[in-house]
Amino acid sequence: MARKLEIRYAVEQDTEAMARHATQFIVSSVREAAEARGRARIAISGGSTPRTVFQMLGDRNRPWRAQMPWEKLELFWVDERCVGPEHAESNYRMTREAMLDCVPMRPEQMHRMEGELDPETAAARYESELRNTFRLEGAEAPRFDLVALGMGADGHTASLFPHTAAIHELGRLVVANHVPQKNAWRLTLTWPVINQARSVFFLIGGRDKASIVREVFLGPRDPERLPSQLIWPSGGILTLILDEAAAALLPATDREGCGVLEKEQ
Repeated sequence: MARKLEIRYAVEQDTEAMARHATQFIVSSVREAAEARGRARIAISGGSTPRTVFQMLGDRNRPWRAQMPWEKLELFWVDERCVGPEHAESNYRMTREAMLDCVPMRPEQMHRMEGELDPETAAARYESELRNTFRLEGAEAPRFDLVALGMGADGHTASLFPHTAAIHELGRLVVANHVPQKNAWRLTLTWPVINQARSVFFLIGGRDKASIVREVFLGPRDPERLPSQLIWPSGGILTLILDEAAAALLPATDREGCGVLEKEQ
């Protein structure tokens, strides 16, 4: 039986408006999860655009900081570079400087990937962290309330890069992925874990992303080359938040800047 996916996309005029939309989307998702289950568990990605979102969340002069139920939030990372937490390229450091140092969260609410360790050791430890935190048994996968993703110009997402071993992993929750393109190791959630989340969204901006966005969401299926095509949430809905430049080659939106695509697998 074919699996259907509804791709809901919202297009904003520029990067600033896109970041505001994403910030409100995160706050609304966290509040909804906290009200329904008493807490919200979300996994976030790194990058320059998420940095702006995190800064908005942590800014006392913006409305979202006061709206967020920080005491009910548990924060996880989608992926991490194999560097220490104070390294300039650390996703954790970026998030801490942009948001965590500015908000009322306790250390035990933050579950970082230990990029300073041997990659395989770090992946195994993070998988154990997930199993313990979510109280998983056997082959169970964690179910995040929200997973926030970005997309590279090569079609990668998380640290699932084209033609790398991690895109073939079905059994593990977290893997160490060697990325020849970067001559580096990365830690990443596997795509089956991402797809189990209650809500998954991509935040994508920039004209350099327009062609890959069209190829990933409108082109033929080729996840070996375009790993972002592996993101097919079990709930059947995927959200995209884009600026006009990144969405330039998608079908036109309605008057409110929204559109819907449908795919079958």
